[in-house]
Amino acid sequence: MTAARRQARATAADELCREAYAASAGPVAGVALVAVGGYGRGELAPHSDLDVVLVHDDDVEIGELGSTLWYPLWDSGRRLDHSVRSMSQVLEAAADLRVALGLLDARHLAGDPGLTLRLRTTMLADWRRQARTRLPELKAMTHRRHDVTGELAHVSVPDVKESEGGLRDAGVLKAIEASWLVDASTPALEAARQMLLDVRDEVHDLAGRPSDRIAPEMWAPLGERLDLGDAEAAQRHVRSLGRRIGHLSRLAWRRTDAVMARPTGEKGRRTPALERIAPGIALSRGEVVLDAGTDPAADPTLLLRAAAEAAGRDAVLAPTTAARLVRDGAELPVPWPATARDALVRLLASGPGLLPVWETLDEIDGIETFLPEWEQIRLLPHASSIHRFTVDRHVVETCAEAGRLIRSVRRPDLLLVAALLHDIGKGSLHDHSVAGEPLARKIVARMGFSDLDAEVVASLVRWHLLLADLATTRDPDDPATIAELLTHVPDAASLELLRALTEADARAASPAAWTTWRASLVDRLASTAAHALGAEVARATPADPVPVPDAVRRDAGAVSVEVTPHEVGATVTVVAADRVGLLADVAGGLAALRVPVHAARAWAQVDADGEWGVSAWEVPDAYLDPSVVRERIRRVVEGTQRMPDLPARPDGELPPIVEVRPDASRASLVLEIRTSDRPGVVHRVLTTLADLGLTVASAHVSTLGPQAVDVFYVQEVGGVRPTEERAAAAAHAVRTALGG
Repeated sequence: MTAARRQARATAADELCREAYAASAGPVAGVALVAVGGYGRGELAPHSDLDVVLVHDDDVEIGELGSTLWYPLWDSGRRLDHSVRSMSQVLEAAADLRVALGLLDARHLAGDPGLTLRLRTTMLADWRRQARTRLPELKAMTHRRHDVTGELAHVSVPDVKESEGGLRDAGVLKAIEASWLVDASTPALEAARQMLLDVRDEVHDLAGRPSDRIAPEMWAPLGERLDLGDAEAAQRHVRSLGRRIGHLSRLAWRRTDAVMARPTGEKGRRTPALERIAPGIALSRGEVVLDAGTDPAADPTLLLRAAAEAAGRDAVLAPTTAARLVRDGAELPVPWPATARDALVRLLASGPGLLPVWETLDEIDGIETFLPEWEQIRLLPHASSIHRFTVDRHVVETCAEAGRLIRSVRRPDLLLVAALLHDIGKGSLHDHSVAGEPLARKIVARMGFSDLDAEVVASLVRWHLLLADLATTRDPDDPATIAELLTHVPDAASLELLRALTEADARAASPAAWTTWRASLVDRLASTAAHALGAEVARATPADPVPVPDAVRRDAGAVSVEVTPHEVGATVTVVAADRVGLLADVAGGLAALRVPVHAARAWAQVDADGEWGVSAWEVPDAYLDPSVVRERIRRVVEGTQRMPDLPARPDGELPPIVEVRPDASRASLVLEIRTSDRPGVVHRVLTTLADLGLTVASAHVSTLGPQAVDVFYVQEVGGVRPTEERAAAAAHAVRTALGG
């Protein structure tokens, strides 16, 4: 909108500088007046400084020109940032990163154009030659600035130039591209940058001085000047520009880091290698893309699965891939298939990988393909000053916080979906908790969860503020307080979920929203309510019988393996004569092949011929060879198979939780294990139990996001329930085996 005015200001300033140079009798050779920085780009705001450098060859004496040149410029009333340097002095000054960045935009004003061209060529060549040392320095300087100024998309008084996602970051992206290491400039970046320049022009006019900060009272007039309407529309516009530039900046730095990590002499392949990581999905140079030959229209779950793979690996979801899936992908059926639900949960639970992938989905309008209600809260400012983010970003931060609490609940999938939907009612004219309840119920049902699960999530959305409100405004020891809480929280599992959601919501809002004092009040009330409710664990449901092959009936040592492919992998069904350690041997065979286990179930079948151990394993590899699996199991039984080591628990990762559920079964000891989904976990647990001489009557292994939630019904040989001492010893042994 104001580009023509910017150009007019730059043209007028250029003419003023040329006249001053001529009036000072500036030479036409060996000396040049050069515009740098924003003036070099011709992007002058109403109150911008004129950044100029008088450059001369080392062997040229400029006499009084270095002082007389500036008087006409000062007399004009223009703000001036000037310097006088020889070519060698310019190169020395460019050791300062800020000086070097300004010189990348050098533009000739007056004097010797050949000298200006030589200066610009030298600076660009030096920048490219030193890119591997200067870019890390630039990244560190950029992060320090962000720490001070905050994000343009969220901070209450944003700076359109210095805040993260502001004009300074757009300039940094151009500097990254000038290094020739990464293609960081896109049409989307340039469009956002030009619109943010429009905003900056109007902010200067409104402030009447060179200020780039948008004070709260500026939003309404800014909306009028930009033909946006009201203050809220102006905020959404400016913050969306900041979010776009911030996202592009983070993406460019990820790609820059990837290039910098390669050895200097390494030659890139003309065609990037594809590493298949899931059906239809591959990894290429640290970015998640479609595998060769994948048809986006053939699988409606591809977008969610690709996003989950990228977030879980903390990799880049390639924007072109995501945009293609949005454009050409099939629409998700209603209700969603289980693979789509699982992908969403894994995405929400992915920790630090969630935000960049979610930003990519947001930028290409991908979120609306599976959650159209998102548009209602997108870039919506919070009414409460305690919130540090817009509503949509707060929701993503709440999911990230909830991901750190999944060990504390029995249904981490419901916790994460409730975190995603807890503020979905905002933007309406009603109380957001009340408005969000029916929306959440409808969305969760559309996702294919059961009616009971939908009610649980809807209730969590409706009452997500209740626990904190009661804990901070009522006496937690008063029976009336407990009674009011339990009116809306029917069981211990729901209380676990509400407690975790309360903490995640508060932590995502701001540090002040979750203090030690506030946490102690919430914990006290939750503990009292839990005592009043007691605790129960759902009992295992019997499995459907599986036919026992004749070969297994004839040979006590035979093992039957069947692989049944499906749309996202295969089910591996194993049948053999039941014995202590059978399940551990099967898990060992799969671990030896490095086959990830997404879910598993094991049980015993009894008929006239004997007792059979049956297990069904969900794996991602649809082309698994049954004979190879059978051979690996045989080697494990014989002790000739070398097993891969269980990966060490990374620093900062949540420790495993191993709990005994004494009330869950009268016939068995029930061990519930929540730990990170690492290769070999199931084998390690089952081997530990077998070494203790314990049998597994049934097993229920599932992966919910990055967490494995495994429940084992354990007995002594002969079907006797283990004693409390044996139960404690088993839990301790498993915990130790998992590195807890």
